[in-house]
Amino acid sequence: MVERTRYQRTPEELELLASKFWPYELSALEADLSIIPILLQTQDQFLSIISIETPDLESLFTIVESSTLSSNLFLKHLAILADFGGEMLQRVRKEFARLFPLGELTYQWRGEQHTYSFKALPKATLNNKSLGIDGKQLLVSRPLSDLQKDAAAILLFGSFVGDQDQPAHSALSRCEIGEYLGKPDDLATFVKQRYIWVSRITAGAKVNNLGQLAQRFVSEYLKESLTETGIAIQTSGRLPNVTHTDDDTGRLTSFDLVATNSKKFVAIEVCFQVTTNSVIERKAGQARARYMQVANAGHKIAYVIDGSGNFQRETALRVICAHSHCTVAFSRAELDVLRQFLVEELVEARP
Repeated sequence: MVERTRYQRTPEELELLASKFWPYELSALEADLSIIPILLQTQDQFLSIISIETPDLESLFTIVESSTLSSNLFLKHLAILADFGGEMLQRVRKEFARLFPLGELTYQWRGEQHTYSFKALPKATLNNKSLGIDGKQLLVSRPLSDLQKDAAAILLFGSFVGDQDQPAHSALSRCEIGEYLGKPDDLATFVKQRYIWVSRITAGAKVNNLGQLAQRFVSEYLKESLTETGIAIQTSGRLPNVTHTDDDTGRLTSFDLVATNSKKFVAIEVCFQVTTNSVIERKAGQARARYMQVANAGHKIAYVIDGSGNFQRETALRVICAHSHCTVAFSRAELDVLRQFLVEELVEARP
């Protein structure tokens, strides 16, 4: 057992300081990499809008414009539910004349036939960027544009398009959510089931991206706050004389981050998991051996551990806490604790 210092925490102490769920700073960065969390956060708003009984599309657009849900988030919900990405939007724009020769979309709503006349298409560019539904644009609210109305009509009722062009029509057949409008129970079931499906498809990439995002945030935060100290932060850095323990090649071990003054080194491992998975188990399996190597080589190792999923792995978390020179949760206040630890180790203790 490692002798505890003021920078080391038990799992219980760490949990009291933890964020548990994605803080705003990560949510803002995350829009570049994953849209699932923000869509789940606004799912009830979206459902409340499309559950309202309205006579036609124009009335639905009026509700969207008067709601607190931004038009681009509303549209992104529709695109995700239809599994209709940027590539398919561009294909619709390219084949618009064959799909909509009259510049209109005829659809059935509540047993009655309606016709929607396109407002911006086919002249306007149709893709995620022009609609404001890619990356950070999702976090910037914008008024409902004519192009967004056109895209919403397609995403809601594209399945009603005839088979003038079979490949495009096959894709449009997924644009069926309009069939559930005015049916709150059926609509809620459809939406929740579809999000489970979409989440499974993107789960692997999402978990990887979120982990990298937390690492990137810690790296940038430390670089900025340590500017005047002379401490350098390296991504995927290595410590002198700390090698892999599972082979005899002598390869130096890579850590998420390494802080150094060029003479002394501190390894930093970052793990933020909202859902439980094996990442923390892997880090825990390496923790004791890494701690011994790092300490024997005259270096230190720190961990940034947070996320409700990690706190469900109590045994793994306890192993990490017991074999770390500094353990902090994920928040600006906690990262300031890590910063102070690095200053004491790499600046104040400098010979």
